[in-house]
Amino acid sequence: MFGRLVLAGALAAALAVPALAQPLLPRPGATRNIAAACAGKEGWADPAPPARLYGNTYYVGTCGITSLLVETQAGLVLLDGGVPEAAPLVLENIRKLGFSPRLVRWILVSHEHWDHAGAVAAIQRETGAKVIAGPFQYNALTGGKHSPEDPQADLLAKNPMQPAEVSFAVRDRGRHTVGGVTFTAYATPAHSPGSTSWTWRECEGAVCKTVAYADSASTISADGYRFTDHPKRVGEVRSGLSAIGSLPCDIIVTPHPSASDLFPRMSGAKQLVQFAACRSYAEAAGKRFKARLASEKLVVPVKK
Repeated sequence: MFGRLVLAGALAAALAVPALAQPLLPRPGATRNIAAACAGKEGWADPAPPARLYGNTYYVGTCGITSLLVETQAGLVLLDGGVPEAAPLVLENIRKLGFSPRLVRWILVSHEHWDHAGAVAAIQRETGAKVIAGPFQYNALTGGKHSPEDPQADLLAKNPMQPAEVSFAVRDRGRHTVGGVTFTAYATPAHSPGSTSWTWRECEGAVCKTVAYADSASTISADGYRFTDHPKRVGEVRSGLSAIGSLPCDIIVTPHPSASDLFPRMSGAKQLVQFAACRSYAEAAGKRFKARLASEKLVVPVKK
């Protein structure tokens, strides 16, 4: 009887682990302390070593810009590529982990700015991967031009992107499954009109967590741009921040690693899993945006 109970318990434990969970293989190129490796370096093209985030998700970006690699049973999924100069660095980090870049099957994008999507076209050519656009990214990614409705449009015009070939655009809350891993897209247009956050599940043994790649929440603009003159954009920012705050979010990752203290968390100096991290991230951004709107009301625009 006791033997049957033990067997039943073992079977229940086995069933609690997702059937398609990948084994955690040692990756000799992955650093255990990315915080030390990037200490004093936050440049967008400063090389960083690859590092395991959680489960089969790895950091393969630079010291200043995030790029994530997810291993699935049907190949690799890359999230963001960074600035154009980062393309060879990201590809080299993939190799350091023991993967061929040709195993990258899909590329997902957080937002359609050159500092995060600028390397996508080059990485796509090298890997043959298919690109999925977020709900409102298609035109910018395929045309290589930033949206004229973007508050940063005048600044971004100085840094056009190489057009990428986009297989399709996913809708808000749309899902795309690769090798048993389901990526869910959320339209979070706080930072840009096409801002998209992505979530997926990762497991280490029987312990599974939801990774939230929460897009940038800052409301930067070109000189002279006033949000108060663009009520539609103000509404988009607010809806985007609300969506970010509501994400399923055990492990938050942001396109700029410093925005979520990512490296100290990955290196063990802080907790990797943080309660209500996405909500806190969105609330802090909301306070900054509220202050921005208040400051605009204090300044009378000069008519040209």
